[in-house]
Amino acid sequence: MAAQPRPTAPSPVSAAEFAGLYARVRRPDGRGAGRGALDDITPRQVRAAVAEVGSGLTVTMAAPVETRQGPDNPDPCKHVMTGAVAGHIHAEGLQFARDRIATNVHGDADSHLDALCHVVFDGTLYGGAPASTLTPEGATELSVELAHDGIVGRGVLLDIPRLRGVPWLEPGDSVTGDELAAAESAHHLRVTQGDLLFVRVGHRRRRDELGPWDTEEARAGLHPTAMEFLADRKVALLGSDGNNDSAPSTTEGVDFPVHVLGVHAMGLHLLDYLQFEDLVPVCEAEDRWSFLCVIAPLRLPAATGSPINPIAIL
Repeated sequence: MAAQPRPTAPSPVSAAEFAGLYARVRRPDGRGAGRGALDDITPRQVRAAVAEVGSGLTVTMAAPVETRQGPDNPDPCKHVMTGAVAGHIHAEGLQFARDRIATNVHGDADSHLDALCHVVFDGTLYGGAPASTLTPEGATELSVELAHDGIVGRGVLLDIPRLRGVPWLEPGDSVTGDELAAAESAHHLRVTQGDLLFVRVGHRRRRDELGPWDTEEARAGLHPTAMEFLADRKVALLGSDGNNDSAPSTTEGVDFPVHVLGVHAMGLHLLDYLQFEDLVPVCEAEDRWSFLCVIAPLRLPAATGSPINPIAIL
């Protein structure tokens, strides 16, 4: 595949332009209307996604959980052994190895899912639900429990560094809607209603090869206007190996415009900080970039998100 020229840096988005963009992509569902964009996945589409399976290979799209502190992970997962460990093993009888984990679900290193209650914008949640539904005990509406039956459908991976002919996008870079369309053409497919869309920016490969950095200051992601591509195609979910949002923000007065548009306006569950380095070689070898995808969040009835391990089945 011939590399595409690096696009000109997208223009900043003014507050007025963002308001217009929000109105254009907003899902018309009212409060309490189902599971947001996941409702666009029909049983027929799930059956069609099963037909994507050819070789039967299963590939993870999650990164290993980080327990080490770093510039992008100041509050890492804490893993403690609470049962049988070396030095405390009895010579006879039964013991159990046990452990406990505590994690910051919405950190900048570990793979996780953002529920529809995760984004508060202008005092409301998705569908107009009031932010007061976020109580000290947890979310009383739009929690990760909406996905308790799992998320199953056709996954589509659009590899933007491959399109550009580079190993990764540099922090601060943005992916445009035109690039998403170019990548779908290069991968010989079309993103359609109910698809689970994954966009690779190369964040994980850069982190693995060059080391972690402060992702609050700089990271690659989608340009806000790229969300019109997702709205037009009626995708059901968005995931990336980065945060989905680029930094610094391109939008006046909004630090995470893709999160606002995706979760708050469009009702998309977002998957942040995945890794596609295991999947890309398989897609290249099989020359196909779509697959059956299975995502099973933890059943945390009042939580704003969940650790996640999405599986691609090719």
